[in-house]
Amino acid sequence: MGKLIIQRRRGKGSSTYRAKGMLKASLPKKEGVAEIKDIIHVSARNTPIINIRFEDGSTQKIIAADGLSTNEPIEFSSQARPKPGNVMPLGKIPEGTQVFCIENVFGDGGKVCKSSGSFAIVKSKEKNKVQVQLPSKKMKSFSANCRAVIGKPAGTGRVSKPFMKASLKLRHMRSRGKLWPITSGSKMNATDHPFGGKTGPGQSTTTSRRAPPGQKVGSIAARQTGKSKRRKR
Repeated sequence: MGKLIIQRRRGKGSSTYRAKGMLKASLPKKEGVAEIKDIIHVSARNTPIINIRFEDGSTQKIIAADGLSTNEPIEFSSQARPKPGNVMPLGKIPEGTQVFCIENVFGDGGKVCKSSGSFAIVKSKEKNKVQVQLPSKKMKSFSANCRAVIGKPAGTGRVSKPFMKASLKLRHMRSRGKLWPITSGSKMNATDHPFGGKTGPGQSTTTSRRAPPGQKVGSIAARQTGKSKRRKR
């Protein structure tokens, strides 16, 4: 009796594939001035989190912008200055400004550009729409009421520091709910994976979209594999 393939074990939802220590960080719906009380490191995130306190005593956790420090004020208003860390509607942000943690819908707390170093740029404004250039260079239109944080997320140099030991890489992947290391399917036994056995895959790596869960591996419903050949004229 062979083992379940990784895709099926992941769908089971065991603790192996569940991120530990997740902390919700979203933009508050209220307006006003808040003060940064603490900067928190969360193992399941690649950006630092700041704990802010408003004048009425309420607290909230949001993603930290690059260059912020404790006891520094942050403004949540349409009349705020375009300063790193301040939260403003996209319609009030000057063109060419770097922003992150952008809301898809007003009040959702920010869904776009939340990882370290992934900032967007406000390009143009048309009536109630704002054109924003995403990190992938793709242009996307947002409502002018959607809010965003000025600047770029902290922890930009994260990818510059390599993992010196396998144990550090394992702890990092476990904190994010990722299985690591992953054994190649062709290195498994034939009873454990469709590509297993001494002969390697032994079959086409393309799989039908309607294949059962135990066979749905490789390139699923791929139109083509490998490099495309140039047509002779």
